[in-house]
Amino acid sequence: MSKRVGRDPLWRALRLLGIGPRAVWRPLLAGVGTAGSALALAVLSAWLITRAWQMPPVLYLSVAVTSVRALGISRGLFRYLERLSVHDLALRSMTTLRETVYSRLAGASSGYTVRLRQGELLSRTGSDVDDLGDALIRALLPAAVAVVTGGAAIVVMALISVPAAVILAAALLFAGLVGPYCVARGSRTAEADTAAAREHVNELTMELLSHGTELAVAGRHGDRLDALRTADHARVRAERQGNRWAAAGTAALPAAIGISVIAALLVAITLSRTASPMEVGILVLLPLRAFEAVAPMTEAALQFQRSRSAARRLLRLLDGADAASVAEPPAPRADERLVAAGLRWSPESAAGGAILGPAAGLDLTLGPGERVVVVGPNGCGKTTLLLTLAGLLPPAAGTVDGAATYFPDDGHVFTTSVRENLLVAKGDATEAECASALHRVGLTDWVSGLPNGLDTPISESTLSGGQRRRILLARVLIHPAPIVLIDEPVEHVDDEAARDLQLDLLDRTSGLVDASRTVVVVSHRLPAGHHADRVLDLDAAAYRSPAEKPVAAAFGRA
Repeated sequence: MSKRVGRDPLWRALRLLGIGPRAVWRPLLAGVGTAGSALALAVLSAWLITRAWQMPPVLYLSVAVTSVRALGISRGLFRYLERLSVHDLALRSMTTLRETVYSRLAGASSGYTVRLRQGELLSRTGSDVDDLGDALIRALLPAAVAVVTGGAAIVVMALISVPAAVILAAALLFAGLVGPYCVARGSRTAEADTAAAREHVNELTMELLSHGTELAVAGRHGDRLDALRTADHARVRAERQGNRWAAAGTAALPAAIGISVIAALLVAITLSRTASPMEVGILVLLPLRAFEAVAPMTEAALQFQRSRSAARRLLRLLDGADAASVAEPPAPRADERLVAAGLRWSPESAAGGAILGPAAGLDLTLGPGERVVVVGPNGCGKTTLLLTLAGLLPPAAGTVDGAATYFPDDGHVFTTSVRENLLVAKGDATEAECASALHRVGLTDWVSGLPNGLDTPISESTLSGGQRRRILLARVLIHPAPIVLIDEPVEHVDDEAARDLQLDLLDRTSGLVDASRTVVVVSHRLPAGHHADRVLDLDAAAYRSPAEKPVAAAFGRA
């Protein structure tokens, strides 16, 4: 059992929250106090009802009435303290987990982190971490409170009637385990089977929409429609199967309450001659309160499944970061040269993934000041080539010698001032350097119109696509690296401005980039009249065979 728990992704991920036994006692005690107040209120109410039925003097009931009010207030107070302590614990633990994630990613090779999509990172450090925190708030602590409170209710019932206590224990176990299990299984069924069935339906639908004419000519239109109906029926069956499990689980709680109360009434009848009226009242009322602590277990089971899925995704990210062992590139020199010999590249590594590049390998020597542009269709490996040249990915074949700095097309614009967004590239850049870089990328008028100039706060949401790209390009200009590899520098910039910027990037005499720096640019749009020293055309046709399209022609001078 311990080995199984150790392999469960949720338990592995929960260890990253940094929670010790001492950290949970406050929210646990507050939760038990909340549920305990409800149980005590049920016992006191039973006594008050049975005692009032005997019509004693009103003063006999004054203490009980006051105690009822005190328990009602204490229940709300404990609930408030529980909320405070639980959320404080969850926020602290999620902060610890996020720090762990950031530290592990920062310690991984740049080749691993630069390939991660921003949406993926936001999901892992955002919603997935929140789901792990919710596992603590909505699953584990409610389960612990239910165990303690249910055990206390069973003990009280056993003091009056052992058979009633056994029945209550069985009903609590049924409502707290069987019901949530059915709901969780229904959720898993709906998530897995329904998703697969819906994907099949979508594939058949797109096939009919895209190739309806061809299918009709071939006489297969009716067959595909029948297949679509069958697939849709399978989808409906999968949804219904999941709903059946969920309905059964939802019905478990009221069924358990009904059985427990009826059984308690029957036991009370058999004890009516020997038990006091107060004991009979407790036998009837206590089960109703005992199930309040078990009621959240259905939602806890659903949260447990969501948290397990989040833990699996988060651990996959962290395990990948730990496994990434690509060495960081060495610090560049002012006279740096970039030399590739027999180079082929892969999105994964030399041991896996598609191998890209010419069959004979790419031989490339770039000296100071050269301007190179890499072109080719989507998916041909332009970005992967740049990552390999920068030392962020290992070559699939051949070698790379030299230190280059890679600038991705999806670089992040931080929610801070314009100046701080530029200082990311060079921490000691002066105001004159920042202003010069912004001027060269065409943002002078924009900055001058901002309320506080360079010190005006900006964010991803306040910038247009063109302004964002120009700020990222300004970082390239400020960065001191002698060899820069720029991925899609003019994406989302209007056509005329994009053409001008690209022409300046590929012209060492334009003044946009210092003439001594080597610039390699990936682009989908190669402007006419450019002055690039070399054009690397990664068109897949170049790899069919050297006889059809010689490598020297594909990777020759412009």
